[in-house]
Amino acid sequence: MRIVLAADHAAVGEKAALYEDLKAAGHEVTDLGPFDAESVDYPDYAAPAARAVAAGEADRAVLLCGTGIGQCMTANKIPGARAAVLWNDASAEMSRRHNDANVACFGARLQPMAEISRLLRLWLATPFDGGRHERRVGKMNALDAPRRADAAPDA
Repeated sequence: MRIVLAADHAAVGEKAALYEDLKAAGHEVTDLGPFDAESVDYPDYAAPAARAVAAGEADRAVLLCGTGIGQCMTANKIPGARAAVLWNDASAEMSRRHNDANVACFGARLQPMAEISRLLRLWLATPFDGGRHERRVGKMNALDAPRRADAAPDA
């Protein structure tokens, strides 16, 4: 699977650990940064990761910040991205099964690394159920249409 990773300054170490875990599991991983703990603005990293997924350049994105919330809110501004903050087994599994989430967000200041890694493995292994959920995801995607029409070519 092609996966893009991005974080902010609060989660540089966790991002680096996930990079190694994902590579070892055989995934094609692109790390979009940052690469040190100097303060950065999370939208500068979340948006390119979400755009990569929306454009089909990656299958999934994994975003980390202090809480996961800022990264998630940013990613969901990108048409075609369906981001979810994952905090337990149910959120990891159901975001895939029912919502076809393609961006996973984690809070490095709220979750131990072992839990982030475990939830990510569960999320990556969980398929989309399709069926009645396809209609619902289609309705979510349709909400992106006005934003896609208004988007600048380089947005």
